[in-house]
Amino acid sequence: MEAKVFVQEIIEAHGGVALWSRLAVLEAEISAWGFLFTAKRRPTLKRVVVAASTSEPRLEFRDFPGPGLTGELIGEHEVRIRGSDGKPTATRLKPRSAFTGLRRTISWDTLDFIYFGGYALWNYLVTPFLFLRDGFQFEVLEPRKGDRPAWLRLQVTFPGDIPTHCRKQVFYVDETRRLRRLDYTAEVVGRWARAAHLCENYQDFDGLKAPTRRRVRPILFGSSPLPRPTLVAIQVHTIRSFEKEATGG
Repeated sequence: MEAKVFVQEIIEAHGGVALWSRLAVLEAEISAWGFLFTAKRRPTLKRVVVAASTSEPRLEFRDFPGPGLTGELIGEHEVRIRGSDGKPTATRLKPRSAFTGLRRTISWDTLDFIYFGGYALWNYLVTPFLFLRDGFQFEVLEPRKGDRPAWLRLQVTFPGDIPTHCRKQVFYVDETRRLRRLDYTAEVVGRWARAAHLCENYQDFDGLKAPTRRRVRPILFGSSPLPRPTLVAIQVHTIRSFEKEATGG
């Protein structure tokens, strides 16, 4: 199958280009927990509202890390925390470069988490529409021998201006062309941190089709994820979309 056609089918299965082209922001209420939170000494997220831009890698955590505060990811350039007056109370430039040394191995501070959680959630919320941007490379892969169910796979190489887990990832797609799994290495955690990210319980949010249950499990050898631990669990409670005209975009 031609990669371009396959990508188009995947996008249509999640709501389509016409719908996506009208949207400026996706606002989602999520909860998240799992082994990674414990390992990095971070509190879990309970019904936190995030807002993802549809046009650039930008995401806000509302009332996070506390009431009246906003944690913000601005691409690879900056993470910051803004007070209720909109003024930054903490800022870190080039946040990915900070993930070195012993301290990041055993714990993350709030700005570390805003970077990792911000780019990860932005990727999850805007995929597969993210593939409409320039600079992506695609290769259709056959199902793995012995895999049940036998999902088609799409190998995706990300451009350098997109903050993401790693540049090359593999997306698994079912017969309806919905994303069911993605494999990546979470390089911010470590070059050994290979994982399978499982997507389940699709719902329709005003035309957008999105999974509401996500579970990330480790891969040690081959391609089969381990049944435990759950590295990250994400529950999407709701997604609201805001059109460009409504936001002045």
